[in-house]
Amino acid sequence: MRRRDVLKGIGAGAVAAGISACAKKNEVTASAGSGETFSWKMVTTWPPNFPGAGTGAVDLAEMIENNSAGRLKIRVYGGGELVPAFEVFDAVSGGAAEMGHGASYYWKGKSEATQFFAAVPFGMNAQQMNAWLYQGDGIKLWREIYEPFNLIPVPAGNTGMQMGGWFNKEINSIDDLKGLNMRIPGLGGEVLARAGGNPVTVPGSEVFTALQTGAIDAAEWIGPYNDLAFGLHNAAEHYYYPGWHEPCATLECMINKTAFESLPQDLQDIVFTACAAVNDMMLAEYTAQNHRALRVLREEHGVIPKPFPDDVLRLLHKLSREVLEGLAENDATVRKVYESYRSFQEGADDLQRITEQPYFDIQLG
Repeated sequence: MRRRDVLKGIGAGAVAAGISACAKKNEVTASAGSGETFSWKMVTTWPPNFPGAGTGAVDLAEMIENNSAGRLKIRVYGGGELVPAFEVFDAVSGGAAEMGHGASYYWKGKSEATQFFAAVPFGMNAQQMNAWLYQGDGIKLWREIYEPFNLIPVPAGNTGMQMGGWFNKEINSIDDLKGLNMRIPGLGGEVLARAGGNPVTVPGSEVFTALQTGAIDAAEWIGPYNDLAFGLHNAAEHYYYPGWHEPCATLECMINKTAFESLPQDLQDIVFTACAAVNDMMLAEYTAQNHRALRVLREEHGVIPKPFPDDVLRLLHKLSREVLEGLAENDATVRKVYESYRSFQEGADDLQRITEQPYFDIQLG
């Protein structure tokens, strides 16, 4: 029953073949049905057509239009084109746009619990996160939180493991984080603050300028693919890993519930199935493009990635647990989500310790 409900409700595990089959089915439905068409707007937090995250939103809109035989057309707006990047949530909630694409940690002002559906410091990787969302309680909890805002959230992309960021000074000890003005959103920002730094939330389109002018001292963005596209190697000298703050970053498609419920059932199914397909396809894109971009950064621009010192990572790990447990203690909704997330991660980590970790230890050792 769980699998049947998941497949119907969110299109879990969709792949290109499934999308094609859905398209053929709905071509028949369109010709035999009412033929009613819908024109929607999608607002995003990303710079227009930004590689990966931004183009993923465009891919999603095109996939929905193509597989609905043109019955649902969606015009995509980059951050700032129709509404500011950080006003996407309110725009879709209020009906100014029917869809949005972004990352849920930007909406912690609505509920601290939203952050768990994007990225958790020292949390689950992309494979584990998708398992929690699709086969655990993740999407169910996510929808409960968005319900009061007239929104339906759906996974629609993942960047995979990120880098630690670009810095204008070396990080040799935890003292080097004190007073550091760093672009870092979500729970990672709260951990940095506990370490003595100053987290700053800056839209992607402003990261380069803020870093280059010294308005901030450091910035995490995503990884080599997007960092190269922004030219961040021209704004800061030191490139650190790993991305302790975002072992993965789940991106979301948020849908105005009223608008969604006005669609016929076949179009609703197409929207959910396309989101699931883009969720898979974007992760594949980042996995492929990140290693290619890293080679360019190294060989053409002389960038030498550096590991964070072990003692810095150990302390950040300790502070992360303190932040998460503190939020859970003070907020019943966070506690409910955190307990589900932590329990699932413990089981997923236990498996990977005897499967993937030994494998990579041998391969890379």
